[in-house]
Amino acid sequence: MSKKVWLITGCSRGLGRALAEAVLGAGHQLVATARDPISLNGLKEKYGNQVRLATVDVTNENDAGAAVQMAVDAFGKLDMLVNNAGYGTVNSIEERSLDDFRAEIETNLFGTIIMTKAVIPLMRKQAAGHIIQVSSIGGRIGPTGRAPYAAAKWGVEGFSETLSKEVGPIGIKVTIIEPGGFRTDFAGSSTSIREGISAYDATVGATARFQREYNGKQPGDPQKAANAIIQITEVDNPPLRLLLGTDAVTAAENYDRLKMEADLKWRHLSVSTDFDK
Repeated sequence: MSKKVWLITGCSRGLGRALAEAVLGAGHQLVATARDPISLNGLKEKYGNQVRLATVDVTNENDAGAAVQMAVDAFGKLDMLVNNAGYGTVNSIEERSLDDFRAEIETNLFGTIIMTKAVIPLMRKQAAGHIIQVSSIGGRIGPTGRAPYAAAKWGVEGFSETLSKEVGPIGIKVTIIEPGGFRTDFAGSSTSIREGISAYDATVGATARFQREYNGKQPGDPQKAANAIIQITEVDNPPLRLLLGTDAVTAAENYDRLKMEADLKWRHLSVSTDFDK
């Protein structure tokens, strides 16, 4: 296994922290980022010059460019970008402010776009690189109570699929990671969960109650997820999409089946809109 230079956003906790530890443990070099890099001091103490710490707000283009430059200055290249930073909240569409929508979409979608654009020129010159976008099963299936998150992650999926077609021919690989429930802080103190008004009790309210009860019981192991991500970076032809977790796999299979059934049911109407020959 060749040693690579990684840049991972959102390394302070959760999947990002597990992946940072796994990458360094495997002997790779890393630029680890967080909005508050003090949270990353333990990585520096343990791994020394194998890691560099960067203050990065992924919505800030200057921060993104500086992190990429740090990788080049410290290690001479950049092989891997993992766009992991993000967050999700629970509330009804009706009760959310537009500012809430903008903030969540800005981080989860535009943060991914900004970081990706920051690495493309370098990877193009290298004619090599791998961009890993951490999406969600919520990037395939619209989750109740998480409209801004779904809007952002569906955007990440479309952006990344287009990206793969543009940069694939010049040597850059793209993989979209779609995790299910993992035992991280994502559903804990790092998120806002609101049941909303009574009209949405059976939908958004049920989601909020489930999320609170589910926290700490999710089936996914962050360390195993990190190892799976590293594994796909070591193959010549990595997948465009990789589901993580039994819950994500089951949900995607069921959703795709129902979607295909609906498409077939209404196919006669869909094809009826062409000009008559």
